[in-house]
Amino acid sequence: MIRRSSLLGAVCGIAVVGAGCVGLAVLVRDARGYSDPAPPATQPTEGMPTSVSTEKTAGGWRTLTPEETRVIVDKGTERPFTGEYYDHFAEGAYTCRRCGALLYSSEHKFRSDCGWPAFDDEFPQAVKRVPDADGRRTEIVCANCDAHLGHVFTGEFLTERNLRHCVNSIAMLFVPAAEVKLGRAIFAGGCFWGVEYWFERQPGVLQAVSGYTGGKTENPTYESLHAHGTGHAEAVEVLYDPVRVSYEALAKLFFEIHDPTQRDGQGPDLGSEYRSAMFCLDGAQKQTAEKLIAELTARGMDIATEVTAAGPFWPAEGYHQDYYTHKGSTPACHRRRPLW
Repeated sequence: MIRRSSLLGAVCGIAVVGAGCVGLAVLVRDARGYSDPAPPATQPTEGMPTSVSTEKTAGGWRTLTPEETRVIVDKGTERPFTGEYYDHFAEGAYTCRRCGALLYSSEHKFRSDCGWPAFDDEFPQAVKRVPDADGRRTEIVCANCDAHLGHVFTGEFLTERNLRHCVNSIAMLFVPAAEVKLGRAIFAGGCFWGVEYWFERQPGVLQAVSGYTGGKTENPTYESLHAHGTGHAEAVEVLYDPVRVSYEALAKLFFEIHDPTQRDGQGPDLGSEYRSAMFCLDGAQKQTAEKLIAELTARGMDIATEVTAAGPFWPAEGYHQDYYTHKGSTPACHRRRPLW
């Protein structure tokens, strides 16, 4: 089952903080909590995304101090009750100290009195588990750069999730909620159930939400959309960690999971509401979209995908979110095939 950070659903609304980029502190809803009628739309933004990490090397990783190297690279452990974040409970996100990838939300953190920061959840696919050589414990590392974080334990019944990530403070950097920036993208490629399914499984994606965009009316519903009176397309809003995945990588995935040569439909689903479209939030996204379309066109593909400026995004009704996860099946109309 796809799990989303509770911090992503902690507050409502969205701030204008950068093109294709939104702030964690003012971010949206958990899709599982949507109610009918459809909730407020997400508005387009302008500007350029900002990074969530500092002091990076040319290769994208921070230069580590000798003590940071001892823990992060050589898999050491800091002394208990001495770490910067042991007794730290401000609202925000904890990132990998080496690469800057998002690891944990402050909503995941709890007081365990074990001597190190404790978390009972993580951002989707942010942490890898590696059994220790002696088989006694399970190491946790950053999924993006393999930095050693600590160990994970179960069976302690300290929280409802019955899970404790025991993490060295020195392996993380805290970013206040107002300063965390997430990438944002909007794609339409037929039935949004299948598009959402594939984006939720992409490493670096924090949330994928089915909804409606590209039309001329406010507060569209599934029924009004399919009565062909709104002009909207079924689409998916993707929120992602720009350290772990780029817009270009997401755009390539988009082309690989649907047929971009079919006009006004996907497979048996016909009509403009099922059109192929990329709703760009800034000039950089538009440039990337046009570059990829040019590459596919050069291979002889007659691309029907529209590239247009993003407008308001209206989340779909709750029963449309995580459709295939709840159903326990896989998409019938969306299968991935490599194009790059």
